[in-house]
Amino acid sequence: MELMGDERLDYLLGENLKIIQSPSVFSFSLDAVLLANFVSVPMKRGSLVDLCSGNGVIPLFLSLRTKGTILGVEIQERLYNMANRSIAYNQLEERIQMIHGDIKEIPPVIGYEKYDVVTCNPPYFQTDSIQERNLNEHYAIARHEILCTLEDTIRIASQLAKQGGKVAFVHRPGRLLDIVTLMRLYRIEPKRVQFVYPKEGKDANILLIEGIKDGKPDLKILPPLFVYNTKNEYTEEMSYILNGNK
Repeated sequence: MELMGDERLDYLLGENLKIIQSPSVFSFSLDAVLLANFVSVPMKRGSLVDLCSGNGVIPLFLSLRTKGTILGVEIQERLYNMANRSIAYNQLEERIQMIHGDIKEIPPVIGYEKYDVVTCNPPYFQTDSIQERNLNEHYAIARHEILCTLEDTIRIASQLAKQGGKVAFVHRPGRLLDIVTLMRLYRIEPKRVQFVYPKEGKDANILLIEGIKDGKPDLKILPPLFVYNTKNEYTEEMSYILNGNK
C-alpha cells in the first residue's frame, strides 16, 4: 500500500485496525469513535450504511462490532480513495464497500428501505459566509453544510432504513430540536439520546441520538458521558471506548 503526500497510517482502537489519515485532508475526531460505539448494531448479520464517511473511519470501527456488510458513502474523491486503501490494508473488502457519490443521489443506486442501520456524522455548521468557512476545501466540506444539509442527511437516512431499522447521528447539542423535528418529519422516531461532556461542570459539546424508522414514541435519555476526569485524564468509560473494549 502506497501513502500519498502527507498521509500517515494510524492505529484504531489499540492495534486492531489501521487507517490512512492526512492532516491537510482529513483526520477523524472523537465524534466518529463515539457514534460507532453508541449505535445499536446487529452482531451476526445485517446491512449497514454510513453516510458522509470521510476516510472510512466509522465503517472500520463498525466492523469490530458486527459481522454484517457495511457501505460507506463519501463525495470527496480523495477521502474515498483513502478509505478504500484503508479497507484493503485491513483486508476487509468482503465486508466493507465504499461508494463515491453524493448522498442525495444514493438511494436509487443502493436501494430504498433495505438497511438495518444507517449512521451519519454530518457537517455540523450552518455557515453562509465564505469567510467563516474553513479555508481548506476538504475540511470545509466535512464541517459546513456546503454539499448537504442536516435535513438532507436525515431525509436520505430515512429513505435507506427499513421499517424498524436504526438511524443514528452525532451532532452538536445546539441542534437537538432541529434534529428531533426533522427525524419525526421523516418517520424516524427518536429513541435514545446521550450527551457527551468534556468533563464534569462543563456544558455538553457532543450529542448522540438514535431513532427507529416508524417506531413508537418512547425516548430514553442515557446517563451523561464524560471524556476527562478532574486530573485531565480519560474517564474509565472513555478509556474502554477508545481501547476497543466496549
